[in-house]
Amino acid sequence: MESDAVEVAPAAEIRGTVRVPGDKSISHRLAMLGGIADGTTTIHNFAESADCQSTLGCLGRLGVKVDRDGSTVTIHGRGLDGLQRPDRELDAGNSGTTVRLMSGIMSGQPFDSTFVGDASLSRRPMRRVMDPLRRFGATLTAQDDNYLPLRIRGGDLTAIDYTLPVASAQVKSAVLLAGVFARGTTIVRESIPSRNHTEVALREFGASVRTAAGTIEVDGGVRLKGGTFTVPGDISSAAFLIAAAATLPGSRLRLVDVGINDSRSGFVSILQEMGARIRVEPKAPARGEPIADIHVEGSELSGMEIAGSWIPNVIDELLVLAVLGTRTREGIRIRDASELRSKESDRIQAAVANLRILGAEVEEFPDGLFVRGQQRLKGGTVKSFDDHRIAMAFAVSGLFAEAPVKILGADCVGISFPGFFRTLAEISS
Repeated sequence: MESDAVEVAPAAEIRGTVRVPGDKSISHRLAMLGGIADGTTTIHNFAESADCQSTLGCLGRLGVKVDRDGSTVTIHGRGLDGLQRPDRELDAGNSGTTVRLMSGIMSGQPFDSTFVGDASLSRRPMRRVMDPLRRFGATLTAQDDNYLPLRIRGGDLTAIDYTLPVASAQVKSAVLLAGVFARGTTIVRESIPSRNHTEVALREFGASVRTAAGTIEVDGGVRLKGGTFTVPGDISSAAFLIAAAATLPGSRLRLVDVGINDSRSGFVSILQEMGARIRVEPKAPARGEPIADIHVEGSELSGMEIAGSWIPNVIDELLVLAVLGTRTREGIRIRDASELRSKESDRIQAAVANLRILGAEVEEFPDGLFVRGQQRLKGGTVKSFDDHRIAMAFAVSGLFAEAPVKILGADCVGISFPGFFRTLAEISS
């Protein structure tokens, strides 16, 4: 629809100081753990995103009292055994994180629950969390054994030792959260590290968690204690602004209080490896999560291949890296990223289609793509595919295209960064 289209015009440079929204991944986890903790949890700089509001809504349907005052959210915890049977379905909206992580919690509850979501979420696979949760002893059923609605009959769980078949922070987190309710010690093994926000948050809430190379253990039945937290700025939201500043000569951008957890900050390392002038200024950690101010200047980028262990770390930033490929000397090749086909859209197919509309030469693979370097985008009209990261990545393309880029369906950015287009306009000139 044209009514929610946004046009981004070419810019000369990016300048300013920005505080990006609170980290979406961390906000989800703090809210969920606050709901099953004893006492009150106060979360400052809670993410404004629609996805995190879906998590709060689901908690409310489970009897958790949630107070909101601007960006501060207060969760009145009900303890491990205090959630109430919902009187209706748990609506996760567009949020895969909500349904997959909370499935772990609901598997430990002695009542039935059902998750539903919007049309996009209803096409996303759920068997990846269903299989390990069934091993705990929970009963999970879904449409075609893979898609919403997802029905969970929880209860008496027994700890498991589970090896992740592919790197996935959501599956890992679902297993760890179920492990909080299980008898015994639950072990998760991962060959490639994925984001570790769940382990960090569990420890801050007082859970018995142990981590070693490739393994995470959590003891079941340990009571959690509420507390006060401040959510760092979202590195995945910051990535689009960093990309814009890094590729436009003369740009100088400062991003304040951004989370730089090692399991999430690979995007910055990749840009630095390609020659971007980025300076990370560390600050005092926030309850186990490292934060920093990030300073970015316009640079020339060499290009590179992104594959293997990079992929779980930068899964949310791969789209904007693909767009930046046109501005590099050698191009950007992305492999081992078939997970992109199971996100809010088939992100590989969507990125390829949009890049070609803008005149770029791009090669598509089952697990990625190759964008040739030193290309001039011509501008044009692209689709968001109702995917917030597609919309923001191609907004960045408009800054360095020869003519404006119009994004259809641009209002989906509210899923993660409600003020994105306003912020981009404020720092562009």
